[in-house]
Amino acid sequence: MSDMIETQQRWGRWVGDDLGKLIGRMSVSVLLLLHGVHKLLNGIDPVKQLVTNHHLPESLAYGAYAGELVAPILVAIGLFARLGGGLIVINMLVAVYLAGMGELLALNAQGGYALELEVFYLVGGLSVALMGAGRFSVGGANGPLN
Repeated sequence: MSDMIETQQRWGRWVGDDLGKLIGRMSVSVLLLLHGVHKLLNGIDPVKQLVTNHHLPESLAYGAYAGELVAPILVAIGLFARLGGGLIVINMLVAVYLAGMGELLALNAQGGYALELEVFYLVGGLSVALMGAGRFSVGGANGPLN
């Protein structure tokens, strides 16, 4: 009887942990990917403007594609997910630097944090980078950088 209970507990931990990682990965990656697709379809001229306003080379704006297209795809499928999570973190830090420093300590009109979306993606990316993709991924629990 105790063996059956132990097996159920292990199964519950396995499914719970890996299912939680899958839900977290998908929420961060799919929502961020929509921003990347928008940039792909409409161009990155606003990002180029932000970059050049900070006296940085315009070519750095193309990093938005890595952070909002490549990284979310890696995270979603669970292949090199830790790398993808790290790219998301870098992308969000750069986005806050370029566009959000004036709102770093501000609240929005509804009383929420002004940079809550950027922080959501940053923390989500950091979570993936630290925890990996889990078993429900292309790379599997022990796959490349997972």
